[in-house]
Amino acid sequence: MLKLAGPRAAVRQLEPSLVAGSGDDERQCAHTQTLEEGGVLCAASRSPGDEDQLYFSSTRAHLIKHPCKKNIALYLGRQIFFTRDDFKSSLLPLSIPASMKVGTPEVTSAHIADSVLLLVVNQKIYIYDYEANSWNASIGIEHPVSHVSGDNCCYSGHPFCVGYRFQKFAYERQAELVGSLGGIFYFHSLSQVGVLLIDQGKARFGYSEHPLNSSFGLPFDYNGTLDILITPGQKGILIFWFEKSLLVSRNSGQLVYPVHVKEGPNTLYSSISEANITIHSVAANEYELAVLTQENNLYYCSLGILSSSLIKFAGQNLWSQEAALMFTDVGRVEILTPLPDSVFPAFDFQKCPVNIQAVLMDPQLQVDVCKAELLQGEFDNKMYTIDMNSKLELTALMIPRPGMSLVPLVMVSNPHSLGLQAIIYEGGYTYDGNTKHRLNISLRQQHHWGRADPNFTSSIKRPTGSTITLDIANKEISCVDLKPLTALISVGCDQEKKIVIQNEISACHKGILDPVGLQDNYSYVIEKEAYDPNFQGQKASEDLVVDYQYQKLGCPHLVYYNTPWKPVVELWREGKFQEVIKAEFVLLEVHGLFTYTYSLTAQTALCRAQPQNWTTIMENPGNKGPFAWNRENYVSCHDPDNDAPLRWPNVPYQILGGPTANKVIFDQRNGIYVFYVSIVDPYYSYCHLETTFSVYVYGAFPLSIIPATVTIIPLMVAMLLSVWLAYAVPKLLHTEKGLRFKGFWIHPCRRCRKACACFRGRCRVHQGSPAWS
Repeated sequence: MLKLAGPRAAVRQLEPSLVAGSGDDERQCAHTQTLEEGGVLCAASRSPGDEDQLYFSSTRAHLIKHPCKKNIALYLGRQIFFTRDDFKSSLLPLSIPASMKVGTPEVTSAHIADSVLLLVVNQKIYIYDYEANSWNASIGIEHPVSHVSGDNCCYSGHPFCVGYRFQKFAYERQAELVGSLGGIFYFHSLSQVGVLLIDQGKARFGYSEHPLNSSFGLPFDYNGTLDILITPGQKGILIFWFEKSLLVSRNSGQLVYPVHVKEGPNTLYSSISEANITIHSVAANEYELAVLTQENNLYYCSLGILSSSLIKFAGQNLWSQEAALMFTDVGRVEILTPLPDSVFPAFDFQKCPVNIQAVLMDPQLQVDVCKAELLQGEFDNKMYTIDMNSKLELTALMIPRPGMSLVPLVMVSNPHSLGLQAIIYEGGYTYDGNTKHRLNISLRQQHHWGRADPNFTSSIKRPTGSTITLDIANKEISCVDLKPLTALISVGCDQEKKIVIQNEISACHKGILDPVGLQDNYSYVIEKEAYDPNFQGQKASEDLVVDYQYQKLGCPHLVYYNTPWKPVVELWREGKFQEVIKAEFVLLEVHGLFTYTYSLTAQTALCRAQPQNWTTIMENPGNKGPFAWNRENYVSCHDPDNDAPLRWPNVPYQILGGPTANKVIFDQRNGIYVFYVSIVDPYYSYCHLETTFSVYVYGAFPLSIIPATVTIIPLMVAMLLSVWLAYAVPKLLHTEKGLRFKGFWIHPCRRCRKACACFRGRCRVHQGSPAWS
């Protein structure tokens, strides 16, 4: 068995459609007689010698519907038919080009993935792109293949829909397994890969991820070769069936139990085998299950949260060896039978529509009337995302019939990942006096509720998914149109989130840079001594000219070089500010500038282990590109589980934010720096929150071109000489030579004083003469 790994979500969008007629009129059989023109289905476009007609290996007909595109389906029988208009047109049997050299054109399994068919033909997988009308063989699968399974994403453009591909799967506990492999499936409802193991008539599921990988699901009887149907809607409902067995699991195989059969008001069988019926065809949608038996009977049950029994409809002439069941809408079933055309080499399809709601109104079935009038919620058939530390609020409205009481049930398919809390209250009355019951549902990551044991919750570092379903307990089978409300919840990255660097004081605001000039093909030069294109801190061989990208970076933030600095990182969602991020993040100058460092070292940051840095990240061969430091490969040096020894305590600590007060310190250099910033805290968000921004460093005086030794040595000599003179001159004046030296200078000083005094006297007389006249 091979698993088709891909699309990461699948929810069928139900659209209202009308089927004409009701009751007996809808059970009348009709068939189409028009030939579909063009493409591979037109008889004129085929040459029988160039193609091999495909056929299904099983004696029972199967029908596979595309869960998103309701008109697309694949019929598997003695001939295989592919339709894009819900079997309204006549169809030619599907053939594969002889150039593919498939050998025996026997199909053992098929799956519709987006716009392609995947067919297992003669133990190999072939891909038919029905949009491009082309065939291809799968690449990379070397071993024989028996079956293929997969799922579809019905939310186009959503990041949860990641495409499809085959990938090799290795089960960690494979050495412990006993028995044979019954299948490999990806359960989006659990975010787990499930492995079906069969041994001595019993089967059970093993799972790939914590916490389910430590044990197995409960064993169940595995008689014969069971076909396994994963119902659409991502609710974790599995249907196991063959001719004498019908089993259902509502939690992705953890619990599997037989379906009870109800024939009449007083007869209840515990299993299909006890009821002594032989299954021919099975069909299911998100909410319902229908079974066609070789005894010419149609059975129906609801696939609600709680188990329900198959109810037998009145016998009709519906069965044939080529008949297959198909749901066309909620409560609408068709029995399809291909009929060869009398003129063309094509087949028409006999359609027998059944209105389930009309049949259940038959008094002979004694079905109770539905107790509910309305079950409504805006979240139905929608998809939501819950990121780390986020919360989602949903509301629903429930109205019972007069005199009736209802009990709502809310369930998540993956309780290991998603936790809930529900509150119900009365919210007014209808015009008829019925009480309105409103339900408030709070959803958040199970890890953050704080109510579950860590051994129960999924790993918080791994994005997961779940569905939430709101239904009514013990809902009557007659509530066909009152379907459960379901939403798909992605516990992962919220794509509406982004980070922005706060820029309250820019270089343009202070007049240092001109915004007009920055937009006019502005460029600047980075000296070769200041950058390394390989981000290793080594000097480059030549200067670098950088064209400034104003449209992306705006005006640079202004930073004084001699002040420790840390950018203020803000979280925004859908254009609205959310908070200032305090989680751990890292910086890297995108052009390789290394003229900055950090205020803390590994030791002063109180690291228990050797911290990571950009050099160690880039040296890791598993990290691609220079900007590979992110939440997935970050390991905190404060983590008690980090056992890397602290060998170099004095290296700069390059992580900002978080529990430390680390900051950036710029060297004595003015200019523009363009930084890449990445949030590396794995517990802040599932998103890779990253951006680039620019700063302008100012205030640094140019470095002197004269070597420091040339100025420092003469200055030190002059200082020492001054100190010596201050000590030696007073002592010298008391000696004989000192007295002669002193006398030599006394006579000139006296003459100078007399001359100065005479000069001052004349000035006084001259300045005072006007007062005497």
